[in-house]
Amino acid sequence: MPCALPRLPRPLLAALSLSLTLGLAQADSTPLFSAEGYRTTLYRSPTPQQVEGGQVIDTASLQKMLRQQPRPVLIDVYRRQWLQGRFIEDEPHANLPGSLWLANTGDGELSPAWQAYFVRNLATASAGDRQRPLVFYCRADCWLSWNAVKRATALGYKNLYWYRDGLDAWQQANLPVAPAQPQPFP
Repeated sequence: MPCALPRLPRPLLAALSLSLTLGLAQADSTPLFSAEGYRTTLYRSPTPQQVEGGQVIDTASLQKMLRQQPRPVLIDVYRRQWLQGRFIEDEPHANLPGSLWLANTGDGELSPAWQAYFVRNLATASAGDRQRPLVFYCRADCWLSWNAVKRATALGYKNLYWYRDGLDAWQQANLPVAPAQPQPFP
């Protein structure tokens, strides 16, 4: 038999209603993009079909690129929790074999230390060659790699690729993955 819900006093109902309304208004006022054009929230949501400064590629295109010279640098930007000066491994992560994992560099807003980490690791991975092909990826429906392509474009890199569906597409094609650890920070 259904149980009757208790009746709440009108002032409490009014306060709850106001609280919910303000919470929704605050959520609606959070901008999706920064002034510089980086996605800053709701990273796991449908992504666009293109990215400024980069070319979108699929699994077949990436496989073809990996057989060419110079071989592109694969850069995984999947997030990893950072707490008290270290990465927290809450669950194992795998990526495409040979990838450089620059965790958290696809966030919409980077502190100067994280920006320096991104800059330094791109310079090392590309051997200072801003023409070197760089392939950024994360997961399907993930804005982190989109942000990273934009960020690399702003740094002057010219041969950029966005593997839009990332690790998910690679695994759906039954291609091998490798256990991964983020590049040490800083």
